[in-house]
Amino acid sequence: MAEQFIPLRQSAIEVRCADARKDGAACCGHAGGALGLCVLDAQGRLLNCNPRFAEIYGLSPEQVTPGRAVTELLPDNKPLSSCSANPDARSGRPLGVGGGQSFAQLTQTRDGRVVCVVTQPMPDGSWIAVHDDITARWQEEQERERTRAFFDTVIDNIPTCLFVEDAQEFRLLLVNKAATAFLGIPAEAALGKNAYDLLSKEEADHVTAHDREILQSGNSVVLGEHWIHGSRGARLMSGKKLVIPGADGAPQYVLTLAEDITERRRAEEQIAHMAHHDPLTDMPNRAAFNQRLAFEIERSKEANKSFALLSVDLDRFKEVNDVFGHGVGDEVLRQFSRRVSALAENVFLARLGGDEFMLIAAEGPQPSAAAAVSDGLLSVVERDFEVEGSRIRLGLSVGVAIFPNDGTDATTLLGNADAALYRAKVEGRGLIRFFEPDMDKRLRERRALQQELRHAIERRQFTVFYQPQARIDGEIVGFEALARWQHPVRGDIPPGVFIPVAEESGLMMPLGEWILRESCREAASWTRPLQIAVNLSPVQFQHGDLPALVHTILLETGLPAGRLELEITEGVLIDDFNRAISILRRLKALGVRIAMDDFGTGYSSLAYLQAFPFDKIKIDQTFISNLGHNPQATAIVRAVIGLGRGLKLPVAAEGVETADQLAFLADETCDEVQGFFIGRPKPIQHYSGLTGKPLAAPDPADAAQAR
Repeated sequence: MAEQFIPLRQSAIEVRCADARKDGAACCGHAGGALGLCVLDAQGRLLNCNPRFAEIYGLSPEQVTPGRAVTELLPDNKPLSSCSANPDARSGRPLGVGGGQSFAQLTQTRDGRVVCVVTQPMPDGSWIAVHDDITARWQEEQERERTRAFFDTVIDNIPTCLFVEDAQEFRLLLVNKAATAFLGIPAEAALGKNAYDLLSKEEADHVTAHDREILQSGNSVVLGEHWIHGSRGARLMSGKKLVIPGADGAPQYVLTLAEDITERRRAEEQIAHMAHHDPLTDMPNRAAFNQRLAFEIERSKEANKSFALLSVDLDRFKEVNDVFGHGVGDEVLRQFSRRVSALAENVFLARLGGDEFMLIAAEGPQPSAAAAVSDGLLSVVERDFEVEGSRIRLGLSVGVAIFPNDGTDATTLLGNADAALYRAKVEGRGLIRFFEPDMDKRLRERRALQQELRHAIERRQFTVFYQPQARIDGEIVGFEALARWQHPVRGDIPPGVFIPVAEESGLMMPLGEWILRESCREAASWTRPLQIAVNLSPVQFQHGDLPALVHTILLETGLPAGRLELEITEGVLIDDFNRAISILRRLKALGVRIAMDDFGTGYSSLAYLQAFPFDKIKIDQTFISNLGHNPQATAIVRAVIGLGRGLKLPVAAEGVETADQLAFLADETCDEVQGFFIGRPKPIQHYSGLTGKPLAAPDPADAAQAR
């Protein structure tokens, strides 16, 4: 027969629980009737319990009968922690029974509730255990722990250094990871230290002074940028300090937020540098130059001083890019910039783009100081530039404008320096030219002419005149096409004026294409199959696909390729020899004839005859005009004709204006002639009888142009 269950009195529970707590075993308090109580024998079998015990674990009265083992009653309980030093208790023995010591243990029931069990040994060998359901408190504590861990994680991962000091001795109480990384020591080593333990005396004085300042003012203090030595050396720091009061309102903590802005400041400085410097040469760029020029103008006005503005351009730099490639060209620019920077220490040098440089020479009397700087610039390019095993020689042209004589504002000074540079390049390159008043007038006229030339091309204000070409016996064999521009205001503008303007302004491509197409269209309409000769500009060899254009025009107009003769000058070959020869070969493959014009006026005419199979050479008219007056000219003409005969290459003489000149050329067996004596350039209607087209009534305007 089972033992009868006898409920224990509440007073006994309270006494036993109080005794357990007094022994230091308890980890929780009791709450009167909220506590469960059970008495166990030495083997951990239930002797007695109160109703709360059964309620806590969800046991029925039938289950909590005396003699039942606790492990049988609570098989799913899991120990969470133990407050006892008893090894048996730490090993998770059921409800901590055994070992003869008081201890407390947290267990978790199968439904997830947490119970604090305080176990107290009794003199008779039994045990009394107090059970407190602390689930709500446990959950609150866990939530607090999670919140604390969350905030610890946030604080630790803030990229800004965080320091918390006590407000009395300024010793560190809290540091985050950014702070320990800056200091180069673990948090344990930093805690309890003050600034003098971690920094130099000078830096510690600075930090401590701010701490005292904030305590006195009670307000937050923004820390200015300052250098502090950390684990990575000197670092630029910026931040804020504020006081955290205690419960009594008095200052208790000093919080410092310090940000390492070293890299950011370096990046900002790099961005600012890039905004005002050329990335290729690291020289000041256009923006920096404009600022410096404005500054020099204002300073010179106030001091009543003068300074020089130098516009510099590298001669033949385009050839370097075309022949050696842009990588070599970039290295040449870098070497040039270094040379000039080393030479001209007292000038401001900027690269505006490409091979265009500007200098401001503000020291010394002008214009002598500018002349000295210019001479130094010329000396810079006397030595070849060596890049990737190639030796490259360049020239230099300089235009100079002086403040205030040549302008008192930036726009005027820049324009006049450019005008002087333009004059230096026109007069032969490799020169220094100071601005003169008429330069500005000529430059403005030239720019106006460029604009008018653009409109003239768009409005088709150009016409083509034709000059006869004849064999030495007088038989007309063809015509040379010559462009004419009849300006509505300026009148007749010679090709020697508008062709250079077109070449410099980028208008030669559309103009040259129109002349070629119009000439071929006209020649294709002739009854007689005469030759048509068209001059090509070096610009047409540098841009676009010239052979493809010629082929297209021949197809469009129906002109046989053998009737078209393209005349080139030595300048075509000088600019880019390999490219020019390749283009000429493609043109000859179309069946087009190639003639070298102005033969004898260049430096390498004979070498070019060897490099390419020309169909004709034309003696420049300057030699023909001196026949009978200049023995050297006569000898040159005779030699060129003999050269052509030896090479079996037809020779044509330009500029034949007299019967004596024609007779001389006939005696020397020159093949062809061209000039006023044979026929002047005129509209094609004037030569209808030669071309086989009906004679048209002469146009008075054309007649005036022909004259």
